[in-house]
Amino acid sequence: MKVLAFAASSSRQSINKQLAIHVASKIDNAEVELLDLNDYEMPIYSSDRENESGIPEQAQRFFAKITEADAIVISFAEHNGTYTAAYKNIFDWASRIDMKVYQDKAAILLATSPGPGGAKSVLSAATSSAPYFALNVKASISVPSFYDNFDMQSEQITHSEIIDQINTAISGLVA
Repeated sequence: MKVLAFAASSSRQSINKQLAIHVASKIDNAEVELLDLNDYEMPIYSSDRENESGIPEQAQRFFAKITEADAIVISFAEHNGTYTAAYKNIFDWASRIDMKVYQDKAAILLATSPGPGGAKSVLSAATSSAPYFALNVKASISVPSFYDNFDMQSEQITHSEIIDQINTAISGLVA
């Protein structure tokens, strides 16, 4: 199984990146490819830009990576209760290639934050809009208080209930 994993964040020290890597690494017999949204930076989407210059090559590469994957793991950072600008821009451009951006791929959606909210607002938005963009969400998991529930040394989740949620999510993904 080829798994595409990424954080919906451009932060180089993203805790969501750490979470996405952690969860994807737990999928048995998977070939995991980790994307960095910084590799897909492009002008802010506008219909004028699209009409003048077409769809940027970076958006086409991002869409192609989704095409090549069997499953997707995304961990959403939350900026002011919603998607990061970096994610929203790449998503907006990719949706101009095909509104079904995620091409019916099975997915685990994650979100975390340093605080107790666990980025639940953005996770809820992503989960509820997923069907419109052909994302087959098998599970969505919020990890509150990241630094209390993730051991930075071992790069492992330490909270047993969250571990159980992740294991159940992975079972549903590979079933």
